[in-house]
Amino acid sequence: MTRKRAAASRMFIVPNLLAVLVFMLIPLAFSLYLSFHQWDLFHSPTFVGAANYRKLFTGDPLFSVALLNTVIFTIATLVPTVVIALAVAAALNAKVKGIGFFRSVMFLPLVSSVAAMAVVWHYMLDADTGVFNTVLGWFGIGPVPWLIDPHWALASLCMVSVWKSVPFATVVLLAAMQGVPEELLEAARIDGAGGFRRFTSITVPLIKPALGFVLVISIINSFQAFDQAYVLTGGPPGGAGGPESGTYIFGIMLFQNAFQFDDLGYASALAWVLFAILLLLTYLQLRMGRRGEQ
Repeated sequence: MTRKRAAASRMFIVPNLLAVLVFMLIPLAFSLYLSFHQWDLFHSPTFVGAANYRKLFTGDPLFSVALLNTVIFTIATLVPTVVIALAVAAALNAKVKGIGFFRSVMFLPLVSSVAAMAVVWHYMLDADTGVFNTVLGWFGIGPVPWLIDPHWALASLCMVSVWKSVPFATVVLLAAMQGVPEELLEAARIDGAGGFRRFTSITVPLIKPALGFVLVISIINSFQAFDQAYVLTGGPPGGAGGPESGTYIFGIMLFQNAFQFDDLGYASALAWVLFAILLLLTYLQLRMGRRGEQ
């Protein structure tokens, strides 16, 4: 009976392992192979050794632009996302009548198409006819070049990304908050601790694993961002990367080299450098989280 159960278990696992092999491991290995070649999709790959990596770090000035923009974008997205998600999750964790409706409304961006919502945001941020500048005009404030000025374009991209990221972070943090023992909160309430003190001294320390997960996922999503940046600032006048490369992040750079410049080898090298950066950041965050728990 034990052998039969083990055989049945293996039969259930094999399809998943095959799916991982076909759709993850083989493409990963092929992209690593391509990173040492030059390939335009139409001719046979040409081996170039580490030339793609040398060009990336020493011969391509756009790499430093993309790196700087991505770091700024990540920080400017990560901090507001975590702070807002904590506040919203705490509010949605309240036991009041009708809270289910507000939870449903809050989670709508999580199930919406990013590209479609980026198009909506693009019209809302239009310098001439957008809703934002129209409202500012009611208060006598001149139009803001949301998607025209490079600095404002990056700020607009961060704002849209925060709007997109908050629901997922809220779901995770809310689930963690609902697992906090009510007895601890009640004991703190009896001892005279206020709501803010209970939140900072009891709730936040107990949801640190979930908070660390949100930090890691938010950093990964920020470094891999593409769709909202391309749709929001991919058109004229700046084209992909926004005005004066104001929103030229890693996702845009990878897309251009792969599908506009037809250099799959260079794009694969960039993808592996991005993977190494994310692996290092994730390792450091997890190590700091374990040290904090100790």
